[in-house]
Amino acid sequence: MIEKINLEKTNAWPFVEAKKILKERKKFIEKKGKIILQTGYGPSGLPHIGTFGEVARTTMVVNALNQLTDLPKEIITFSDDLDGLRKIPDNVPKKEILKNNLHKPLTSIPDPFGKYKSFGEHNNEMLKKFLNKFNFNYNFKSSSELYKSGFFNPTLKLILEKYQAIMETILPTLGKERQKTYSPFLPICPDTGIVLEIPVLEINKEKSKIIFDNNGKKLESSILDGNCKLQWKVDWAMRWYSLEVDFEMYGKDLIESAILSTKIIKILGKTNPSGFAYELFLDEKGEKISKSKGNGITIQDWLKYASPESLSLYMYQNPTRAKKLYKEVVPKAVDEYQNFIEQYKSQEDKQKLLNPVWHVHNGNPPLENIIMPFSMLLNLVGTSNSNSKDLLWKFVKKYKTDINPKNNPIFDKLVEYAIKYFNDVVKLNKKFKKPNVEEKNALNALVDSLMKCDQSMQPEDIQSIVYRAGKENGYEKKLRDWFKLIYQVVFGDENGPRMGFFISFFGVKETIELIKEKIK
Repeated sequence: MIEKINLEKTNAWPFVEAKKILKERKKFIEKKGKIILQTGYGPSGLPHIGTFGEVARTTMVVNALNQLTDLPKEIITFSDDLDGLRKIPDNVPKKEILKNNLHKPLTSIPDPFGKYKSFGEHNNEMLKKFLNKFNFNYNFKSSSELYKSGFFNPTLKLILEKYQAIMETILPTLGKERQKTYSPFLPICPDTGIVLEIPVLEINKEKSKIIFDNNGKKLESSILDGNCKLQWKVDWAMRWYSLEVDFEMYGKDLIESAILSTKIIKILGKTNPSGFAYELFLDEKGEKISKSKGNGITIQDWLKYASPESLSLYMYQNPTRAKKLYKEVVPKAVDEYQNFIEQYKSQEDKQKLLNPVWHVHNGNPPLENIIMPFSMLLNLVGTSNSNSKDLLWKFVKKYKTDINPKNNPIFDKLVEYAIKYFNDVVKLNKKFKKPNVEEKNALNALVDSLMKCDQSMQPEDIQSIVYRAGKENGYEKKLRDWFKLIYQVVFGDENGPRMGFFISFFGVKETIELIKEKIK
């Protein structure tokens, strides 16, 4: 049990946000007797790693809230599936189906995958399967269902009642041409089923109807029961209002939208939820990750090469700083996760709350000892030229005789990840250096030194021998270049493991043969 004083003093960001919610939303939370957090999802494409990030981070805030209050908490995952399809995603089959149904609500478009009633339903189901895979606790809400069931009707009537005030708030934020056509209400055309972005000519508050211009023809539409949907910023405010949301995080690109939605909910007579703006994820080129583009690393790729916990750690760290998400970031994330697990064992409560793994595991991280870094394991895969878990385990057991796959399941899985990652990613980028005469002589001297080593020697003692070989053979003042040479020749990379530990794991005799093979 963590002491109250440590909970109060910690500045871990989920606790900072949790305390902010309890302070800013105190009277609203007390009135309804629960805390409601929302995550939003635009189902125009398949769920991606950014979707995971938003739900994972919101869950971390819930975990912090659980330490601070016994009140029930609910995460609403809201799908904006009544939205009209504006463009065709790159990563879907049968694009012609979507092309023929552009601008229709996502739940009115046939499923190009042929699995569900609509494209929107398909992507919603993918989202739920995706979230269930990580055991997230959430309550799914569909925009189409809430509009059509009448759930939003009272708030829609209120928005129509406050129509003029909302228009006066929004119009100054738009360009002159957009001002001429803007309406908060988007009627769904009874003839084509398309979500129409057209100007409203008249409103009828008593009948909850609008009259709009559809290509020179006056049409009347009810705003209720899914006959109309709202423009994005008004829609967002309506969700906050109707669902009584206390907290929502959103990407930095939506800050301006959040400001406007805040003004709108105040017009409706309520206070906006607490908010948290996170930075966006970027791909290898520094471009924003997009569901429709399918760029950056996919969730499937990450889970092929590393654990969900390592991904959660990546999401926890520095959420207000832009971060690149591509395959090459995985090893570092895995090693950082392992280091934090190791540190946690000896930390006091105050430190534990600042340790990311507390938030990844909700205060119960695994206690399994860390055998070796992922980066070293990747080198072991490469140098042993093995795709066999059993063979790699034999190498490892040379160094640690008391471990086995059954008692070390985390490391056993890590071995599996390392084989896949090495073959798919590392191997493609290997560039082995051919040493010149002087470099070859220095490496031969290293071989001679290692021949005097005993396999029972401690890694640090072996490391000293490697250092000495460099100092005695031209690298006394440039030891960094000495190790760079070893890495380039032996591993095909400019960076590598701590050699003493690697040699202990791989074997002295095996390392000697490896170096000889690379320099002949």
